[in-house]
Amino acid sequence: MSQSSPPAYPTGPTGPRTIEHRWEQFYRYGPYGALTLASVLGVVVAGELMTAPEMYAAGALVAAAYGLQAWWGRKRAHTPPGAPAGAVYYTVRFVLAFALSWLNPFFAIYACLGYFDVEPLLPKRAVRAGLLATAVILAGSQSGGLPPQSLTGWAAFAALYLLNACLTLFFWHVGMREEERARIQVETIAELERTNIRLEQAMTENAALHAQLLVQAREAGVDDERRRLAAEIHDTLAQGLTGIIAQLQVVTSTRDSAPDTARVHLEKAAALARHSLGEARRSVHNLAPAALEHDELTGALEKTVATWAEQHRVRADFTVTGTAEPVHDEVAATLLRIAGEALANAGRHAGASRVGVTLSFMDDELTLDVRDDGRGFDPGAAAPASRTGGFGLGGMRARAERIAGTVEVESEPGGGTAVSARVPLVRQPRPAVR
Repeated sequence: MSQSSPPAYPTGPTGPRTIEHRWEQFYRYGPYGALTLASVLGVVVAGELMTAPEMYAAGALVAAAYGLQAWWGRKRAHTPPGAPAGAVYYTVRFVLAFALSWLNPFFAIYACLGYFDVEPLLPKRAVRAGLLATAVILAGSQSGGLPPQSLTGWAAFAALYLLNACLTLFFWHVGMREEERARIQVETIAELERTNIRLEQAMTENAALHAQLLVQAREAGVDDERRRLAAEIHDTLAQGLTGIIAQLQVVTSTRDSAPDTARVHLEKAAALARHSLGEARRSVHNLAPAALEHDELTGALEKTVATWAEQHRVRADFTVTGTAEPVHDEVAATLLRIAGEALANAGRHAGASRVGVTLSFMDDELTLDVRDDGRGFDPGAAAPASRTGGFGLGGMRARAERIAGTVEVESEPGGGTAVSARVPLVRQPRPAVR
């Protein structure tokens, strides 16, 4: 029946032999085939089942049925499902099929079309009535023809009608459930497609937001560097210049002092000047890592580790895991500064004999690990960052947090130290192709 198979009068393609196309062909040519087959079989047994007047009547009804099919063939393409014209066609065809089956039960072959196209032709509220009416013709044909000739024939007709009606309604309900399931599946797929579109839009917006956050983090880092540099100038350069002025004032104010005394103050002033110059160079160097001017992150880290190992005469190994690729300048600068501070801490405090630095490239994350076998310490009791001694562990964490990263420290007295920095893998934007 149509309830479990085709949609309402599909107008599918005429090329590939799809299911919709095959049902379209059935709706177009099936009634002609069923009517022709029923007519041929009716002619074969006409002498046994029909009188001469009945034959003439049947012939007129068959001609009317062919005319009805020709009219509907022109009308059908322009008639939407459930339209009045479809109900008129279904009703007239039922009347013709009922009359033909009354004359000859073989014409029930033509009547069974009412099972297949009842949904597209009749309004929804009339579908059940159309199915039950068609079952009358089929049950009459199966019981030997209409009307039954005896009480036994009426009993057989009633039983067969009940069977046909139950089977028809059962398969109709099954078809309705299948259609509902198919409709829900189509709606679910459409909703999934809309969800995927929204997800792609959200991912695009997140990428843009991530880039914007990096820019803001860079601007915040510039402000932090300005404050840090101001504090270092105040605590190192300003104090050094104050000391130099004080020493020179001692020399100029004591004109009668011995040359040895003046030389001592001048040497102290020169030492303060050299120290202040070193502090100035260190502060300027920390503003922008010079190592990144000519190398990417992996090369800059390798050179930094090698330089540190040579200065401190400690074995230091550098390892890269994963597929190395260019990363955003802000990410590279952050990791390089964290590595420099971790190595500096190891050189000043750890007393290590071996240091290992590992840079790991993962799908969406970069990990920098700095390990040493030094004396270790209690991280919970670590001293806060001083204004002259670098930015310490707190400063490393602050740098990582500005680009949505983290820094973890594992250490214990006598057990060495491991500093692990994890930051998002933000790739270096490719230059626009012109």
